[in-house]
Amino acid sequence: MDLFWEHREAIALAFAYTVLLFVLAGIGSMILGTVLAAMRVGPIPVLRWAGAGYVHIVRNTPLVIVIIFFRLAAPKIDLKFNFVDIVIPTAVGDIRLNNIFAACVVGLTVYTAAFVCEALRSGVNAVALGQAEAARAIGLPFAGVMTQVVLPQAFRATIPPLANVQIALLKNTTVAGALGVAEAFIRMRLLIKNNPAELWTLFIGFALIFVILVEVVSFVAHRLERRVRIT
Repeated sequence: MDLFWEHREAIALAFAYTVLLFVLAGIGSMILGTVLAAMRVGPIPVLRWAGAGYVHIVRNTPLVIVIIFFRLAAPKIDLKFNFVDIVIPTAVGDIRLNNIFAACVVGLTVYTAAFVCEALRSGVNAVALGQAEAARAIGLPFAGVMTQVVLPQAFRATIPPLANVQIALLKNTTVAGALGVAEAFIRMRLLIKNNPAELWTLFIGFALIFVILVEVVSFVAHRLERRVRIT
């Protein structure tokens, strides 16, 4: 534990990167996944096929390949993130959000959105067909039916699977370390490399912090689910 205390600022900064990756990619994946779900259940065949193609391709592609594409291949086709250069000062050091960080966020967002889409689509399919037909009968367009009738109920029904998707995203943030983001996994690896005798201490310590973060996400999802049931 002395080693943890000695490097407490570096460890805290590493987990700050992890949490930022998770929050930004989580928000982005929820937005993109909702759009994809609407495309997949929509009345326009081209959009349905596009949504289905996106999900099948991305969901069956390893996350590492997706992130490497946005980090190394995307700049070749002028899809760059050089405009991202933000420094966030904190008590444990500066958090620098650069093009590498942005590429990892986009990769995580694109990958996770496919799973969010399928979770939401299952919720949409659970909504009684008569409710959508009644909404259309009173003159609501497809967008109105989705936003005012179908999606609110779909979100309520899919809180547990969506929480599982976000928990998986939290664990997937460790892939960003392979591309140079100084998140928790890369910090643990560096500390183990410099202190091989403390391997198990470091591994268990970092694992416990990850468990705590996962439990926080689970707690929020559980509270949200209970609140939805009450209302």
